[in-house]
Amino acid sequence: MEITGRLVADAAVRNVEGDRTVTNFRVAVNRRYVSGGEQREDTTFIDCAYWRSDAVAPYLTKGLLVQLFGHISARPWVSRDGEPMASLNFHTNEITLLGASRKAEPATAKNRRNRKNQAA
Repeated sequence: MEITGRLVADAAVRNVEGDRTVTNFRVAVNRRYVSGGEQREDTTFIDCAYWRSDAVAPYLTKGLLVQLFGHISARPWVSRDGEPMASLNFHTNEITLLGASRKAEPATAKNRRNRKNQAA
């Protein structure tokens, strides 16, 4: 399955089961449609987990447009008020960065670029 959306916050890396890490992030997927002659937009928020490497985490920053490949599942839970709820979880196998901004560039790459520009 493939989804495309924008990160709503910077990714976070978590240590689990000893030496394993997972990169968690959340994307907003927008759907535009016409209803009753009016243009409308619906947004779905999806929690994502990427287990393959945490090296991508510095690039996954708020506002970045990403294309993700993997599979989706629903996780039921109960709110503090006792209401049944559910969240969508995307188990990510592949990430393509589509709309990187300067903020998404790790500090080490920025420093190299700045030194290169100053030397010219």
